[in-house]
Amino acid sequence: MSFFRFLITCSATWFYSGKSPKAPGTMGSFAALPFGWLLWAYGENTALVIASIVVFVIGVFVADRYSHMIGVHDAGEIVIDEVVGQWMCLIVIPLGNGWIDLAWLFAAFVAFRVFDVLKPWPIGWVDRRVAGGFGVMCDDVLAAVFAMIVLAGLHYFIAGGFV
Repeated sequence: MSFFRFLITCSATWFYSGKSPKAPGTMGSFAALPFGWLLWAYGENTALVIASIVVFVIGVFVADRYSHMIGVHDAGEIVIDEVVGQWMCLIVIPLGNGWIDLAWLFAAFVAFRVFDVLKPWPIGWVDRRVAGGFGVMCDDVLAAVFAMIVLAGLHYFIAGGFV
């Protein structure tokens, strides 16, 4: 395998977490959490926003190249889109509260996975109709937006205010 193919594979599968034989999207989302928490710990929401945008742009290219390499559009092992979606969800949860972080990280994980798996309209429509690397990335961004709304509402209900 050439170094370029290795980099594309490593990126598209988020360090091979997407190669899991069971629930690769869930494994990719799970693998994104420690990186997302570290981004927040060192740069808070600004770092999460910047990293999400940068990885989205890289992900469009990487998902497209990897799809062409293996001959399958939006293969389950492509999880760089889950990484962006999972990081986006971390933007609206309160972090920096010690052990409470684990509960919010779990809530962000579950909320994102629910919308990513169920794909309610318009997420499912985008998933079926938008092609290429942009399509691979875009449906997960929409799933993240839906999950962010739920998470912000949950925080508002619990704490009486938005993050």
